[in-house]
Amino acid sequence: MDDHAHSPDPTVTAGHLVEVGDGVVAWMQPDGTWWLNNAGAVTGPDGTLVVDTCATEARTRRFLDALAEATDGAPLRYAVNTHEHGDHTYGNSLLPEDTVLIGHPAMREHLLRDPLLDRGAVHWAPVPDWGGVTRRVPAVTVGSELTLYLGGRRIDVIHPDGPAHTSGDLVVWLPEERVLFAGDLLFVGLTPLVFGGSVEGALRSLEWLAAFGPDTVVPGHGPVTSAAELPAVLADHERYYRFVLGLASAGRSEGIGPLEVARSADLGPFADWPDAERLVLNLHRAYAEADGVPLNMVAALDDAVAWNRGPLTTHVCCDA
Repeated sequence: MDDHAHSPDPTVTAGHLVEVGDGVVAWMQPDGTWWLNNAGAVTGPDGTLVVDTCATEARTRRFLDALAEATDGAPLRYAVNTHEHGDHTYGNSLLPEDTVLIGHPAMREHLLRDPLLDRGAVHWAPVPDWGGVTRRVPAVTVGSELTLYLGGRRIDVIHPDGPAHTSGDLVVWLPEERVLFAGDLLFVGLTPLVFGGSVEGALRSLEWLAAFGPDTVVPGHGPVTSAAELPAVLADHERYYRFVLGLASAGRSEGIGPLEVARSADLGPFADWPDAERLVLNLHRAYAEADGVPLNMVAALDDAVAWNRGPLTTHVCCDA
């Protein structure tokens, strides 16, 4: 294990709440790269709904403490996981026991089998220290759509009708406020990751996201996005996904594997996006889809480390 695995976590002090509507907040963790997600919450007369938690005990406690202060301790009635990845879910166990945790059925099954919570994220350095969290999966599952009310405040929880970032994505949509919590269907300003879902599905999800017509979007990673900014963000994602699909098609036709294709690829406009090594992971997903075989996650991560010439970096940023 890396020598820094149990060093103090400077990202604990980097998270901050951003108000995106009346009683609606986003929890932003700069710089949004590996294991630094966005979360959020919606508060109504009956309490609060939380959108995702964080990767570690320290980061999740920071989020929940800030939320309690901002809402005068409003009870946490519900929590929604937008997908199963640990940066959005490992802090679930720190929610109050009576908080109703909601997720997609596929997300629940994947989180139950997720090995990283038990053995650590060994492909990354410094290896994150999860702290005192335990595995907690949703008690309520949503296959397609669910509507909740906090008093008179409507909250829609919706699946994009197919795999995209993962096979169990959910978004949280506030139709009156026109605020969309997009989860990891959107990465703003950094390399998208779809190796847990579908490159083709992620591409299709972009039109689906645009159809909400949101005034404000909270992505899974990166800054809050306005209606004016959203078309450019979606266009960037589309170009990237088509880039991945084009590389995968050419590589398969030439009998070249994902790592070799990634090594020879010109990243062009995507070269400055953080976490560029995700190209290898996304190519593994595109190859697996095209070949009709399951993704070998360990092999994909091994190749990403090889492309990166070392472990994947757990970037940190501190505003203390």
